Amino acid sequence: MLRKLLLGRLNHTLLVLMLLTFACGISRAVTPGAPIRVVIVGLVHDHARGLFGPLSKNTNMQLVGISEPDTKLAERYASQFHLDHKLFFTDMNTMLDQLHPDAVLVYTDIQDHRKVIEAAAQRGISSMVEKPLATTIADAIAIRKAAREHHVQVLVNYETTWYSSNAEAIREVNQGKLGEVRRVVVHDGHEGPKEIGVGPEFLNWLTDPEKNGAGAMFDFGCYGADLMTLIMHGETPLSVTAVALTDKPGIYPKVDDDATIIVRYPKAQAVLQPSWNWPFSRKDMEVYGSTGYAITEAADHMRARYAGEKAESEVTVPPLADNQQSSLNYLAAVLRGQVKAEGDLSSLDTNMIVMQILDAARESAKTGRTINLKPLPQ
Repeated sequence: MLRKLLLGRLNHTLLVLMLLTFACGISRAVTPGAPIRVVIVGLVHDHARGLFGPLSKNTNMQLVGISEPDTKLAERYASQFHLDHKLFFTDMNTMLDQLHPDAVLVYTDIQDHRKVIEAAAQRGISSMVEKPLATTIADAIAIRKAAREHHVQVLVNYETTWYSSNAEAIREVNQGKLGEVRRVVVHDGHEGPKEIGVGPEFLNWLTDPEKNGAGAMFDFGCYGADLMTLIMHGETPLSVTAVALTDKPGIYPKVDDDATIIVRYPKAQAVLQPSWNWPFSRKDMEVYGSTGYAITEAADHMRARYAGEKAESEVTVPPLADNQQSSLNYLAAVLRGQVKAEGDLSSLDTNMIVMQILDAARESAKTGRTINLKPLPQ
């Protein structure tokens, strides 16, 4: 009799704990050895086109659903990539409730990142969004709050995170090979989204200051802000000063297409040069220290010069580890507990500072003033 009573109480306790876990939205553990079950939310970001080949080959991932309210756009993707129509939903919440995925891959406009992340977090689901994290610092703070309350991961995907050249430059900084960092110059961008032929859905929100946050300043300024934040070990800058131009008002009347952002630290500064006016696509970085410099070119080339040397030389850049070679491998490693997403290029803490820099840059360009920064309240 006593044994039955104790077993009954134990079962009741376990049921209560399970219900509380579900109600609190605690992130579910990924099944060991099983693929990470992911859904895609939104198809208006052209970078989504680069997902379907890797997802079809990646044994770490299983695509189980896609939500896109624009049925014509969804049909184009289904036709182009030979996707099963059963994958598609027009409503994100319905998809999340029916499929219970491990993570969402967010390919909406930037303004909608907060809405998607909060909806996923409430269900205990982690998110990876395309850069940048948000359009405002207020939305970034709300995203951080949701991630903390529901114990989920929120990661930000930058193409340059998976560049072995950047990893090597950062490694040389951390090893002290360049001395104390004094100046970092980052060039990012291309000829312009319309000029390179992005899809109409993508162009529509890229050129909308509310949906994108700004123009080239946010679209490409985030790369340099992300890299500089990591180089400075997560330090909040002292100030941000920015100038934004619209050199092609006939194409981009509502947003900047060229910007310069100066990010100041006690003993260093970054000069970020995002633009939709480069003669060709570029993503490169120059890191100048007290005893040397390193210059990255594209994904896997770097040259450097160190104190005592008369000329610069090519640096052999080692390949990245498997879980650092793509956003999908990285996401899988984080959700399986193999990598801690703290203080790296994709992490939420790093990208909170990125959002401070971008938000301040927009305000500086608008007002003509230097914007002083303080660490965000924790």
